[in-house]
Formats: sequence, C-alpha cells, structure tokens
Amino acid sequence: MSQHHTGSCLCGQVSYELTGEFKKFFLCHCSRCRKTSGTSHCANLFAPGAELTWTSGAEHIRFYRHPDSNFARAFCQTCGSNVPIDAKARGLVVVPAGSLDSDLDIKAQANIFMGSKGNWDDNLNQAPCFDAMPS
Repeated sequence: MSQHHTGSCLCGQVSYELTGEFKKFFLCHCSRCRKTSGTSHCANLFAPGAELTWTSGAEHIRFYRHPDSNFARAFCQTCGSNVPIDAKARGLVVVPAGSLDSDLDIKAQANIFMGSKGNWDDNLNQAPCFDAMPS
C-alpha cells in the first residue's frame, strides 16, 4: 500500500514529499547516531522503493559520509536538521522520523546497536515526564 508523507527541517528551508511505504522503523543507539543526533538514539524509517521529492530547499542540503563505513547523513546547511537520504544504490529511502510533518502508522520495531549505547541510556523511560519545560 503506497502512502504519502511530507516533512521538513527545523528552519523550514528544506521540505520534501515521500510516496511509498515504511517497512522498518529502528531506534539506533550506535555511537555515530548518538553523535549526529546529540541524543540517546536516532529514529530512522526505511522505505524500500519509495519516491522522494524535494519540494523546496534542495540546494540547502549537505551530505556527510563517515570514512570507511556505510554511515551517512543528509542535513540542512542552515539549521543542521537531519533530512532523508535517497540511497538509490540500496533501493530505499532512509527518513529521520523527526523530520516528518505527517503522522505515522508504524511504531518503532527495534532498538538496535544496544551494545554501544551510552552508559546514561539505561532506564530513560523511568525519568519523570512533563508536557513542557519543568520549572
């Protein structure tokens, strides 16, 4: 079933549309994802055979590939937000879940690379929750 999604970066200069279906949704805790996100993990969706269209700001996208690995990130040069990567050689689009402006029908399916997670990543779900910045 083909789905339609929209997304953008934080500053709004880069926006996109994706037509396809997300087949996998992983929360990656590897050290590279922690470095690029500044958090405990990256939340990435994988859409094999999807069509990615940049609706604005393609000229603001920059790309980084980590040497000697398959790790890569596309991001807005203005605000630094991660944006999708069209991995044509692999036949899929990788979408940072946080870049989506549309809702998802899929839930995270796995936490991956837990062997290299940060030592502070244990029991994050036990921290108190607030609807806004606590005082």
